[in-house]
Amino acid sequence: MKILVKIIFAMAISGLLSLVAAALYVYLELIPKLPSIDKLEDTEYQVPLRIYDKNEFLLAEYGEHRRIPVKYKDIPSKIERAFLAAEDDQFWSHHGVDPFALMAAVYELVTTGNKSRGGSTITMQVARNFFLSSEKTYLRKLNEILLALKIETELDKEIILELYLNKIYLGNRAYGVVAAAQAYYGKTLDELSIAQSAMIAGLPKAPSRYNPIINPARALIRRDHIIRRMGQLGYITDEEYQQARAEPVTAELHRASVSADARYVTEMVRSEVFEQYGKAVYGSGMAVYTTIDAKLQTTANRALRKALLDYDRRHGYRGTAGYVELVPNQDPFEQDLLKGETIGNLKKGVVKTVEESLIKVILPDFMQVEVPFVQGMDWAKPYINENRMGAVPEKPEQILKVGDIVWVEEREGVWWLAQVPAVEGAIVSLDPSNGAVQALVGGFDYFHNKFNRAVQAKRQPGSNFKPFIYSAALENGLTAASLINDAPVVFDDDSLEATWRPENYSGRFYGPTRLREALVKSRNLVSIRVLQAIGLRYATKYAQRFGFKKKDMPYDLSLALGSGAFSPLEIVRSYAVFANGGYLVSPYYVNRIESSDGSIKFNNQPLTVCQGCQLEQKAKTAEETDQKSAEGPSEGEGSPEAETDVVEYAPRVVSPQNAYIVRSILREVVQRGTAVRAKVLGRNDIGGKTGTTNDQKDAWFSGFNDQVVTTAWVGFDDQKPLGSRETGGRAALPIWIDYMREALAGLPVNIEEQPEQIVSIRIDSDSGERATEKTRNSRFEIFKAGTEPAESQMMRVENGANGSINSNVRTQEEQVLEEIF
Repeated sequence: MKILVKIIFAMAISGLLSLVAAALYVYLELIPKLPSIDKLEDTEYQVPLRIYDKNEFLLAEYGEHRRIPVKYKDIPSKIERAFLAAEDDQFWSHHGVDPFALMAAVYELVTTGNKSRGGSTITMQVARNFFLSSEKTYLRKLNEILLALKIETELDKEIILELYLNKIYLGNRAYGVVAAAQAYYGKTLDELSIAQSAMIAGLPKAPSRYNPIINPARALIRRDHIIRRMGQLGYITDEEYQQARAEPVTAELHRASVSADARYVTEMVRSEVFEQYGKAVYGSGMAVYTTIDAKLQTTANRALRKALLDYDRRHGYRGTAGYVELVPNQDPFEQDLLKGETIGNLKKGVVKTVEESLIKVILPDFMQVEVPFVQGMDWAKPYINENRMGAVPEKPEQILKVGDIVWVEEREGVWWLAQVPAVEGAIVSLDPSNGAVQALVGGFDYFHNKFNRAVQAKRQPGSNFKPFIYSAALENGLTAASLINDAPVVFDDDSLEATWRPENYSGRFYGPTRLREALVKSRNLVSIRVLQAIGLRYATKYAQRFGFKKKDMPYDLSLALGSGAFSPLEIVRSYAVFANGGYLVSPYYVNRIESSDGSIKFNNQPLTVCQGCQLEQKAKTAEETDQKSAEGPSEGEGSPEAETDVVEYAPRVVSPQNAYIVRSILREVVQRGTAVRAKVLGRNDIGGKTGTTNDQKDAWFSGFNDQVVTTAWVGFDDQKPLGSRETGGRAALPIWIDYMREALAGLPVNIEEQPEQIVSIRIDSDSGERATEKTRNSRFEIFKAGTEPAESQMMRVENGANGSINSNVRTQEEQVLEEIF
């Protein structure tokens, strides 16, 4: 008996010494090494970079972690109680550690050898998530306990719970309860039901195992367990309990809810912000507010895709996207025989049946659609080349068979057979008063082809460039009434490498033609003669006023036909000069950048047109602008690097009289010229110019009123010809019309005021001379004061003026023409 007492005493002493040693180890070794939690309350979470439109609608987010921090006061009680029921129902009463939970975990370990029960409180999980690794060791557990005790002594319970609910990983890249609510249900926290709250609360234990999308059956068991615990703890009523248990699993993966497809723009923004702030930007919570209008961006996408699909249909069907052997009563997408894809507004499907007047197509998610032969399929003549197609099909079986993999498009409630366009396009729209980009699309679908044609493609503008040549001619002494001979011409120009015999698009020649008429009808030969008259040196220097770079313009007469190379963004910028009355603005797409705390990191102050105020002393002269714009916009204009504290006004680069006259001509292009289709908009304040290059490789339309300026382009990336008759008016103008119909909706029709020193004179439409009483075909023309045709001596005599007829009297116009020819 004495021996037993001695043994027990020795064990007690040993145990006491072990406890003392452990306590000393903890006190001397572990506690001093515990990390400081001073800044825990001011934690900066890894929040993705978010990009918004001008109305603060989300366009995109970039970052590995989807997280939206929330304050404790904004957390609904059902969320809080669901997590407490799932993870730590004693949270509000313990001091960081729940001894009963720990003892239960120890007992399970001793009796079963299983470490599945960790006994962790919410405070311990905060300690682990913020300071420790996830490795399962006894030393880490001890540090976790010590840190939890320390956290509880220094932070309020509300702060601890807020940290936990914002930090916890909940699967599918969702960190925190707000991101999880969006990822699984597409809802805000207050919109979640009790059952949905319980489903999210079940995720921390094992986000992959209890994921309602990957494993809905197991997730349902976990959810119902938490709902039961909520009932047992008195968090919900019996009625709420029954309703929650009866609710089906409704979780599905929701991506960040973006208001418009603007990937070409947001990628430009992302690249620029990354270059400025580095990799840390992806977790900084920075918010970039752009100039994009989400509504107009959606319209631009729709308009471009429709026009490219229409072009594709005009040139025939290139065939199916493949074939799959169908198994009866089974979904090919469910069998993983085929991957469901979406490109632009097209959906991939499989032909299930081919009937007399339609086909039935299986789409992902068991969806089945009918494509009627008439309208939906009868366009599908076999493609041979851009100018040739095969025979017109008479029934669906001539086009498709069961098992064919096809693309389909829904348009106005009707499903159409489609194909991913081989042709590409771009559209850019600006506010001409300051250069703010309202919409930008660089191709049919960003994820199909990331090349941004709106800013990266350098293409020949063709006749879309002519207004700048004609503006230079007006500045150089010609007028809208100047008579230029539209006749054959042959050039032996070394810079053109061979004899050049340019022609009009129609192949016809029209003889003496007024300058206005030549631009309205886009006469190539007149444009060449005008450029020859004013000189290449003058024309290229003058064009730099519009932002064109000297290196992008050929130094030969083909410049008159748009043989330079410019991006759609450069073209639309230059047209903005006409739209705003003569000022050069710089395109920009970032309005401001905010830090995660809402402080302003960058606030853009673009060059702005100031009509009607005293700017001339502040604005740069046209000569200064010539020098600056020789290399185009300086690097950083419209970007975060260009921030300034002083408001700067856009420089005047073209006289108001010059801009006014060119605008009047370009409006006439719409009313009776190559862009007459645009009259469908029913407005008389819009103007613009088509553009088509040799062999129809590029099709353009640029147009505007005083509030919106937009350029559309269509072409193949490999510069293959578009095909005969695929002019700017047919391929590109429809994009512009569909977009501007929305962009101009609600805007008043506004014709700009006539500037000073503009006179309106009735002229002879055939000769361009001032009309007389005997003139049969006349019209009014506008001139800059001093350039109008003089009244002839004969008119003065007939009107009773003194003097005799002098055949040597010549108008200023005649003198200019004599110098030309």
